[in-house]
Amino acid sequence: MPKKSDRRAESLPAGLLPLLTQRELETYYGVSDWTVLKWIEAGMPVKRLANTGQRKEVRRFALSEVEAWMAEHNKQLAATA
Repeated sequence: MPKKSDRRAESLPAGLLPLLTQRELETYYGVSDWTVLKWIEAGMPVKRLANTGQRKEVRRFALSEVEAWMAEHNKQLAATA
């Protein structure tokens, strides 16, 4: 039986992208949790997953949706400036 360390990571099927955790999103953009919470309040798309017994809400982020929101959000900010 192969060991876990011997397994190869296969790429995902076309069109299938993983959802990021909030911490992964913070790292990707180089921002704090406070900033991400402000983005959520401003309307950034977030996937709320079924609670799995944890006290905190389970949030995940589709990077393509967040990037589209960021582009639109930045466009709106530039228009008001």
